[in-house]
Amino acid sequence: MADSSSRVSTSASTPTPATSGETTWTIQALLNWTTDYLQRKGIESPRTEAQILLAYVLGCKRVDLLVRYDEVPTEAQRRQYRELIQRRVAGWPTAYLVGSRDFYLLTFEVTPAVLIPRPDTETLVLEALKLLKPMKAPRVWDIGTGSGCIAISIAHQKKDALVTASDISPDALEVAQRNAQRHGVAERIRFLCGDLAAPVPTGEVFDLIVSNPPYIAQGELAHLAPEVRDHEPRIALDGGADGLAFYRRLAMSMAPYLIEGGYLLLEIGAGQKDAVQNIFAEFPHWQIGPTFKDMAGRIRVVSFRRQA
Repeated sequence: MADSSSRVSTSASTPTPATSGETTWTIQALLNWTTDYLQRKGIESPRTEAQILLAYVLGCKRVDLLVRYDEVPTEAQRRQYRELIQRRVAGWPTAYLVGSRDFYLLTFEVTPAVLIPRPDTETLVLEALKLLKPMKAPRVWDIGTGSGCIAISIAHQKKDALVTASDISPDALEVAQRNAQRHGVAERIRFLCGDLAAPVPTGEVFDLIVSNPPYIAQGELAHLAPEVRDHEPRIALDGGADGLAFYRRLAMSMAPYLIEGGYLLLEIGAGQKDAVQNIFAEFPHWQIGPTFKDMAGRIRVVSFRRQA
């Protein structure tokens, strides 16, 4: 990634393609070298990450790189690309470096104030939309909205849904509000700041409540990948001593906010199905519903229904 008019640096502090001669750093050459470099550094999906970072620098879509393989980025672009790669290898998540992440047909702004949306969470959106499809003007509440990816995806697909999105973090809500504006659903989403039900008016009820709560046990936080552990908001990850603290709070407090027969859909971590269902089984208000698997075949979403 050095200038094609000069010899390539081999400085250990500034990673650059290692070669004994001069190289013309076309888009294809940059991608090939970076893919190999990221792979050697243990980065998952190195080709995809190399493409995302280079497309960001060039201001184009990833697919556009395929027809621009022979182009030679400018020296300034190669410098920016090199800096991004250095930060990625140092542990920064790619989504934070480029400021966005694709999720359920849309692109969302992300900052270190919000959890990076994962494909696993698309399962929650998909099942929510199935429940909402026959309903007319359903009232939906997304608890712990973060970037707003769940609430906004639901509002974007279910045009008559009336959505409330809440979060304890004012900074996260600012990101979510910008995403709602970006996707044209801001007028149908009410954003509230507060812990769980605190910001919702007493007596208000919903047809569906959804949430991707923190579910990592405190003892496991130190063992997370550095890019998650060191950069994503701890408040969105820490599920208490056993990872189940928020499920207990939801089981105790959410029933009054659902209509009779209303649904609660929750994302869970690997292996948490039985524990979460057992928590809700202790309360007579809840009927345990079906579970749903993510694309990897893991049970990712549990459902409950409000009983009389």
